[in-house]
Amino acid sequence: MTDKERITISKFMSLILRHNPSAAGITLDGNGWADVNALIAGMNKSRRTSVTFDDIKEVAATNDKQRFAFNDDFSKIRANQGHSVKVDVELKETEPPAIHGTVSKFVQAIRIEGLKPQRRLHVHLSADRETATKVGSRRGTAVILVINAFKMHEDGYKFYLSENGVWLTDAVPVEYIYD
Repeated sequence: MTDKERITISKFMSLILRHNPSAAGITLDGNGWADVNALIAGMNKSRRTSVTFDDIKEVAATNDKQRFAFNDDFSKIRANQGHSVKVDVELKETEPPAIHGTVSKFVQAIRIEGLKPQRRLHVHLSADRETATKVGSRRGTAVILVINAFKMHEDGYKFYLSENGVWLTDAVPVEYIYD
């Protein structure tokens, strides 16, 4: 499979497993799992791409952000985080990191309103400056915001670590954000 094919399949899988399962005519269970065979059939029926089980497995294994996870017997697959559809991916509460990467055009709104999940279920945070810079650079010049996540946690806010290492919380009020 070429890099271009891998990216096309990965993007379509992200759309289906994070935002719009009906794009492949499938449903997700309450924990975000989709039947692998139904996913493959739905993706192929959509005519946007043609995939096999091996293709899905390769995309999941090689995705640089480890967006996808299989269950133990490879009969189900789900996105690890980033959902806009309501699912419980069984995140475990844990002590948080302290960095968020964004672009300059959003900084003014963040200083007024704090960090909000927008169309997703959670705000995404990074554990280190390098990752936050990479995330913030996707849409322009990165701006790194330091989050007083330890104080937030102490004040009762919950933080979760997804299977692929992305830190999540419901929102970050402005009083916990520094730059």
